[in-house]
Amino acid sequence: MLQDIESYLACPHCGQGLALGGRALSCPAGHSFDLAKQGYVSLLAGDAHTGTGDTADMVSARTDFLAAGHYRPIADALAEAAAAADPEGLVADLGAGTGHYLAHVLDALPRSPGAALDISKFALRRAARAHPRIGAVVCDAWRPLPLRDAAAGLVLNVFAPRNGPEIRRVLRPGGTLLLVSPTSRHLRELVGTLGLLSVDEDKQRRIEEKLGPHLTPGERREVEFPMRLTAADVRTVVAMGPSAWHTDPAELAARLAALPDPVDVTASVTVAAYH
Repeated sequence: MLQDIESYLACPHCGQGLALGGRALSCPAGHSFDLAKQGYVSLLAGDAHTGTGDTADMVSARTDFLAAGHYRPIADALAEAAAAADPEGLVADLGAGTGHYLAHVLDALPRSPGAALDISKFALRRAARAHPRIGAVVCDAWRPLPLRDAAAGLVLNVFAPRNGPEIRRVLRPGGTLLLVSPTSRHLRELVGTLGLLSVDEDKQRRIEEKLGPHLTPGERREVEFPMRLTAADVRTVVAMGPSAWHTDPAELAARLAALPDPVDVTASVTVAAYH
């Protein structure tokens, strides 16, 4: 809930702290932000553009796919790494989506509050209800984050944009970033057949180059496992990800119809810690 995270929040206009009063958050300079009836608050700057956020259809697809448990090994590995980090203070999930992974992590960290940060209000409507200790905040990952300096003991980043300078700013001394990114083998049985966006072999190196000036690489493990997906599952996994923006619906439908049902698909990600 927002009252659990208000002491960690910062005004997106002036950077001062925010306090909850009634149905709004406000700062000493008089900037005020109304709480949406769905339980989240928007801390976007006035000129922000939300066109890159997940749509209602993408969020619905992601909810269905994750609820079916297909990516449970990823959530389990992330929760194990979070428990090993044993953070103090806030857990901030940058690009939290529906709050699925943050909720799983908070179950492993019973004393920690969580901030679900995302640009999609459709996703945060669900994140606000995903766990009793989640506060949901609309913000832009590429702008200054609406968090105070050194607010978070742990930052999560799962298949999401990474703003190295801002992650460094909001982490406490000794804090940890847990980053989940796909390997080049992720969904490999579907990528070529369906014309989906692929992951190049150098992705991990490029991530480390961008984060290197701000954070120190730590522990890393690969999580790879098979999934047996029905035709409906495949449609859902395509609809929930970035390929939903880049595929022609008619051509995709024809390619989907040609797939076996069910189909065996590889999930493959890296769970990496940065300090």
